Amino acid sequence: MAGGVTQWLRRQPWLAPLRRRAAFPGSAEYWRQRYASGANSGPGSYGKFAEFKACVLNALFVEQAVQSVIEFGSGDGNQTSLLVVPDYLGVDISPDAIARCRLRFRDTPGRRFVLTDAYRGERAECSLSLDVIYHLVEDAAFEAYMRQLFAAATRFVVVYSSNRPADEADGAHVRHRRYTDWVLAHEPGWVLWRTVPNEHPYHGDYRTGSFADFCIFAPAPTAVHP
Repeated sequence: MAGGVTQWLRRQPWLAPLRRRAAFPGSAEYWRQRYASGANSGPGSYGKFAEFKACVLNALFVEQAVQSVIEFGSGDGNQTSLLVVPDYLGVDISPDAIARCRLRFRDTPGRRFVLTDAYRGERAECSLSLDVIYHLVEDAAFEAYMRQLFAAATRFVVVYSSNRPADEADGAHVRHRRYTDWVLAHEPGWVLWRTVPNEHPYHGDYRTGSFADFCIFAPAPTAVHP
């Protein structure tokens, strides 16, 4: 009897999200395990998505003469390889990802990488968050990340993420948030300066479209709206 109930439960589609959440090791451990297994940062950091992000960011760096950048969640470094900026510091939770980046960029001036635990409050003109926020499923992880992201920037905070209420349909390691509401409530010294919609919007297949867009924030007293 018990075996029959178990088989019936396994066939119920409405239980799938609960099973995924029960097996999910947490945001930090998910990415540590992912990079330790040899996997990369995902399709968002390659191909047309990486090219789109690099185009937007490099144009901003030139337009605003940005010389220094800190990226929180630098991953395997493929996106980094497309960025043109003199001084770049990548911060990530994964020792394997950091090791890969240090090897890849060992002969590239102005490229440094540190583990999140080794980050000591360094600041740059621009801080970056690319495809990270919707992977922070825990409230505490989200809060700590956002405060660190804004504290690290002197001129711009660039976020590339979804910006909508939670949607459980996207898997255990994805939690959408309307993060601009958080900025309004917790970072009153910053304003939304520019938005850039995705050239490849999401239509049900993450391999061909992304639900992330760009939001660029600047300090409120000096923000110049385009």
